[in-house]
Amino acid sequence: MSKQQGNGPGSQQDNSESDLTAPPPISRDRAQALADGRDAEPFHWLGPHPAGDGWRVMAVDHGAAEMSIATIHGVYPMDPVHDIAGLFAGIMPDPTPYLLKGTDGQAEWEYEDPYRFGPVLGQIDEYLIGEGTHHQLWLALGAHVIKHQGVSGTHFAVWAPNARRVAVLGDFNGWDARRHGMRRRGLTGVWEIFIPNIGDGTAYKFAITGAHGEPMPQKADPVGFGAEHPPATASVVREIGNYDWRDTAWMDRRAKAQSISAPISVYEVHLGSWKRVTEDGNRPLSYLEHARDLIPYVVGMGFTHLELMPVSEFPFDGSWGYQPIGLYAPTIRFGTPDEFRALIDTAHEAGIGVLLDWVPGHFPTDAHGLGRFDGTALYEHADPREGFHQDWNTLIYNYGRREVSNYLTANALYWLEEFHIDGLRVDAVASMLYRDYSRKEGEWVPNIHGGRENLEAIDFLRGVNTVAYGTVPGIMTVAEESTSFPGVSRPADTGGLGFGFKWNMGWMNDTLSYIRHEPVHRSHHHNQLTFGLVYAFSENFILPISHDEVVHGKGSMLDKMPGDDWQKFANLRAYYGFMWTHPGKKLLFMGCEFAQRREWNHDSSLDWHLLEDPRHKGVQSLIRDLNRIYRDLPALHKRDAQTEGFGWIEGGAAAESVLAYARYGEDGDVPVVVICNFTPVPRHGWTLGLPRDGKWRLRLNSDAGVYGGSNMQTAQIVTADGEEYQGYDQSAMIDLPPLSVLIYEAV
Repeated sequence: MSKQQGNGPGSQQDNSESDLTAPPPISRDRAQALADGRDAEPFHWLGPHPAGDGWRVMAVDHGAAEMSIATIHGVYPMDPVHDIAGLFAGIMPDPTPYLLKGTDGQAEWEYEDPYRFGPVLGQIDEYLIGEGTHHQLWLALGAHVIKHQGVSGTHFAVWAPNARRVAVLGDFNGWDARRHGMRRRGLTGVWEIFIPNIGDGTAYKFAITGAHGEPMPQKADPVGFGAEHPPATASVVREIGNYDWRDTAWMDRRAKAQSISAPISVYEVHLGSWKRVTEDGNRPLSYLEHARDLIPYVVGMGFTHLELMPVSEFPFDGSWGYQPIGLYAPTIRFGTPDEFRALIDTAHEAGIGVLLDWVPGHFPTDAHGLGRFDGTALYEHADPREGFHQDWNTLIYNYGRREVSNYLTANALYWLEEFHIDGLRVDAVASMLYRDYSRKEGEWVPNIHGGRENLEAIDFLRGVNTVAYGTVPGIMTVAEESTSFPGVSRPADTGGLGFGFKWNMGWMNDTLSYIRHEPVHRSHHHNQLTFGLVYAFSENFILPISHDEVVHGKGSMLDKMPGDDWQKFANLRAYYGFMWTHPGKKLLFMGCEFAQRREWNHDSSLDWHLLEDPRHKGVQSLIRDLNRIYRDLPALHKRDAQTEGFGWIEGGAAAESVLAYARYGEDGDVPVVVICNFTPVPRHGWTLGLPRDGKWRLRLNSDAGVYGGSNMQTAQIVTADGEEYQGYDQSAMIDLPPLSVLIYEAV
C-alpha cells in the first residue's frame, strides 16, 4: 500500500486540495453540523490550517470544558467556536506536531489529533480501485496498523461512494459517531482516516450517513481482518503480514501434489463439530487444538487434503458459514487469524493441502453487513429479481459492477496469499450461472441477449480463476456446479470457466440412488452405476460425498444403505470401494469415514465413541487402506481425467449386479482390475477377462474380516491363463464375496 505524508505540522506534502486551502470563518450552522457529526468534510475544518502568520487548529471533544494545543514550543489556548459545546479552535505559531489537551474541570487528558495527519492512500491505489483492478485490495482498504508521520496507529479505509459522511466508531471514541469523520478520496468513493495510538485488537464499525442525510445501521468493515465473537458484530483490527511461515517445502511441491494426475483425496470438515470438549461446556476445538488433533488424524487416515467449510466470519451458526459477512476475517469462533495460519502451517508441514470453501454466490441481509452499505444497493442489485435469493433469503452480488467484482477477486487472492490456502472450492456455482435459478417465470430478468445465463457472473468466474492461477503458483480451484454447464474445468481462454476441478454431482446422485435400492431390485437400476462413465472425462471431476448428503433429513451414509445391520455396513464398504476406484478425485465428509449412524448435527461432536464397535472401526480401516492404495497405485489416479485411464471389462451384468473394469496409469505403470458385487450373493468361479497375462495380486477385499466383512475366502493370487474372454486375450476365474469390491494389481 502506497503511503503519503499529509499537510500540517510534521508533514511535507498532501494531495488533498481542500486540506491545503485555508477555510473561511466558519458559520454557526456549519460549526454546529461539525460538532454534531453532520458535516461531510471534517478535514476541511478540523486539524491545522494556515491562518495568517500562524496555524489555526480546530477540534471536537464533547467531553471537554476547556482545550489547548501542546507543542514542544509551548501550550496554546483554544476557545469555543460560536459557543458550541465541544467545538474549539486555537492558533499556534509554527507548523509543528502537537497534542490536544482537554479537561472537564476535574480530569485532564491529552491525545494526538487524527486531523493533523495527511492521507495514506496514494494515487495508484485510487486509480486501481476506481478501475476495478486492485487485486491486492486488502492492502489498501480495511484497517491497517502502521506508523504514519512518525506516529503508530491504525489506518482505516472503506468504499462507500454514495455516502454523505462516514465515521469510525470504537471504544477509542466511546462509539460516538460525531467523532472521527473520515476523508473522502476524490471520485473513487473511498473514505480514509489515520487514528493514532490504536492497534491490534481494537473493535470498530463504520457510521455511515446516506446520500440524502439518512443514518444507516452501523456497518462492519467489508475488508475487516478480524471480528468480534458472534452475536457481537463489530470488526476488529488485526495486524497482517507478520506470521513466520514454516511451509516452504510444501509450497515448493504443491503444484505437483495438486495436478490433475496426482492422487487427491479430500477430507471435508466443519471445524465447529469435528470434535468438541465436553468437559468445557461442549465447546468446539480451537484452531490450535485442531492443529494438534485434526492434522495428525488426516495424515493417519491417508487423506491428501483437508477441506474446511467456510471460515469467513458469519453471524449465524446454523448457516455453517455459507452466509458470510466478513469475507476477509477468519471466524473468531476458533481463534485469531494468526492461530488460523498456524493450523494451515501445521497441515503443510505434515504434507496436507488445505482447501477452503469460498462463497461469492450470496451474502446475508444482516443490518451490519453489505446490504445497502452506503444507503444504496452497492454490492447487490437494486432489483430483487437480480439481487435476492429466494431460497436462502440472501442478497446476490452485482458481478457486473467492476468494484464488486474486484472486491471478490481480491478476496480470493487474499486467502491464497495471506493464509497460504492451497485452493478454493466455490459454493453454489449453478446459482451464479443462471438468472432464473430457482425462479418462476416473471421472477427473473433475462440477459442482454434474452437468455437465462448470467453473463456477468460467468465473466467474473472466468476472471477470478484466471487471476488466481496466474498470480499464485500451484493452487487449485474447484466448482460445486450441479448442472451440465459446459467447460467448467476447462481453460477460460478456450471458453471454459477456468476451474481446475468440478464436483461430479451427477455421479453422486446416481450412485446414491442406486445403492439405496434393495439388492434384489438393483438389476433394474444398473445404468445408474455405469452412466457416469459416459461423461466421466468431460471435466476434471472430484467425486463428492459432502456434508450436503448427510443433513436435512437425508440421514447418514449408513442410513442410506438397505438391509439389516450387516448388509448396511457391507453395502457401505462396497460403495466406498467403488468410489475410490472410479475415475475422479475423492472427497468425503467427516464422520462418513467411520459410518456415523446419525445425521450430522453442527451443534455437536462427531460420535467418536462408535469406534469402539469393530464394525465402525472396520469402515474407518477400509477408508485408510483405500487412501493408501489409491495413492500407491498410479493406475488409480494418474489418468483420472483421461479416457485412456479406464476400460470396461464387464459393464452389462445387470442381472447379477456385477461390474468389472480396468484402470490404467502411464507407460510402465501396472494396470489394476476392480470387480464389484452389489448383491449379498457370493459368486464362485466368476470368469473375468484380464488385460495382461500372468499373475494378479489381491490388494484389497472390502469383505475382509479386518473391515467387518464375512471374510469369505478368495484368491490372493490369480493367474490370467484362461481363454480369451470379454475382448481380452486371457481370463481367470475369481470368487466374488457378497457385497464386495476386489482390487487386483498385475505383478
